[in-house]
Amino acid sequence: MPQRSGATAVAAALCSLALFAAAAPASAARKGGDRPDHSTVVGALAATAVSPATANSRPPGAHTDPDRPCSPGADRRAHPRPVVLIHGTAENAYDNWNVMAPALANAGYCVYAINYGATGPLTALGAKATGRIEDSAKELAAYVDRVLRTTGAREVDLVGHSQGAGPMPRQYLKFEGGAEKVHRLIGLAPDNHGTTVSGLGAVLKAVAPVTDTVLGPAALEQVAGSRFLARLNEGGDTLPGVKYTVVVTTYDKVVTPYTSGFLAAPADDPAAVTNLTLQDVCPGDSSGHVALSYSPNAVNLTLDALDPAHRSTWTCKAVLAVPPLP
Repeated sequence: MPQRSGATAVAAALCSLALFAAAAPASAARKGGDRPDHSTVVGALAATAVSPATANSRPPGAHTDPDRPCSPGADRRAHPRPVVLIHGTAENAYDNWNVMAPALANAGYCVYAINYGATGPLTALGAKATGRIEDSAKELAAYVDRVLRTTGAREVDLVGHSQGAGPMPRQYLKFEGGAEKVHRLIGLAPDNHGTTVSGLGAVLKAVAPVTDTVLGPAALEQVAGSRFLARLNEGGDTLPGVKYTVVVTTYDKVVTPYTSGFLAAPADDPAAVTNLTLQDVCPGDSSGHVALSYSPNAVNLTLDALDPAHRSTWTCKAVLAVPPLP
C-alpha cells in the first residue's frame, strides 16, 4: 500500500486491505463514457491523502449518495439490479473503485459506492472501514435500503474488495437481513476465513490494544481465528438465495493464505459459489491484493459474474505489477 504516513502504511499493509501496490493500467472507457480520474491505485491514494474532500468524493461512474437516481446511461432493462461497490479496510470508495466504477457504468449498470466505517485516527488520511465490522454491516444495511428505495429495484448486486468483499457484506447478509435484498456477492481478494497477514497476525494480536487504537477494531476481527470470524462462518459460508463469486490472486501477501477467500458451496446447491483464481484464468496477470481492483482482467471477471453474456467479449491482458507489492 502506498504510504499515506507511517501509521497508515502499517494500517494498509496489516489490515488485509492494504493500499500499497502499483496497479494495472485501466482499460479505456468507451468514447463519451465515464473515465477514471486515476489509472493506478497509487495516483488515487495520493489524491485522497492530500485532500479529505477527495476521500469523500464519488469515483467516476458511481454515486456515493444513495438518494441520487441512476445515471442517464444506465440500462435498467438489461441490468435491472443496481450494483453497490464496497471498499476495503483503510480504503475509500474513491481510491478503491476509480477504475471499476466507470467500467461498470459504461457497461450500462446503475452504480453506487458506499463509504463506511470511518472511525479512529486514520480517517484524517482518508482511510475508512476501520471500525467494528458489525457496525459497518449496519451502515451497509441502511445504504442498500436507500438504494432500493431510490431505484425501485427489489434486489442489488454487491461487488467488494478485501473486507468489503467478504466479512462485512457477509455479516450484512447473515445478521442484518441482507440475504433477502441481494442477488449476488462478487468478492475480490476477500479474507472470508481470516488472514495471517504473512505471519504478522500474531504480532497484531500480541499488541491488541495498540492495534485497536491505531488500526481500528476491524483489523483484529479479520485475523485468522478471531471470534468475529468464528461466529460469521458458523453453520456454513453461504445463505440460500444468494449467488457468490470469489476472485483471488496468488500474489496476495495481505490475505494469507490467498485461498482463505474461497467459500464452500452448500451441498444442495453447488452452483451457488464460483471460486476463481485470477492466474488460472489469466496467467500473465501479477496483480496483488490492492492491484486486483485495478486489473482489467478482474474488471472483466466482475462483468462476467454480473452477466454471463459478457464472457465472450474479452481476452486476457498481460498485467505486470511494478513494483510487485502486496
